[in-house]
Amino acid sequence: MKHEPLVVERTYNAPPARVWEAITDHAKMKEWYFDLSGFKPEVGFEFTFPGQGHDGKDFLHLCTVTEVVPGKKLVHSWKYKDLPGESLLTWELFPEGNGTRVKLTHAGLETFPQDDRSFSRESFTGGWTEILGKNLKEFVEK
Repeated sequence: MKHEPLVVERTYNAPPARVWEAITDHAKMKEWYFDLSGFKPEVGFEFTFPGQGHDGKDFLHLCTVTEVVPGKKLVHSWKYKDLPGESLLTWELFPEGNGTRVKLTHAGLETFPQDDRSFSRESFTGGWTEILGKNLKEFVEK
């Protein structure tokens, strides 16, 4: 079975520099994204953040930045403490007129425990749709 990555795209009425800052500046990320332990857009930088599953169970996310193209692309691993599986999250920014198109690709979701709906494709789709369609949009367009 071929596992397709989850792709979510949104276009914002904000310049690429503003969107880049929103996804790479630790203080700004905490305003719209997750409560990250720290963040630097540098290859090898490790960060963590807490999250909750559908049943209220807490998960600690463990991530490492793997690629940075300033202003254009940010890639980091995404896994969970004490659970199998590892995925890769890619943020890509494209100028669109006076705005910015963001393409988020989350690959490797099938490596997570499939017996827990917190790790289902539908759960990730809902989460990323909310994060990109509401949280990031409101933050960069304010």
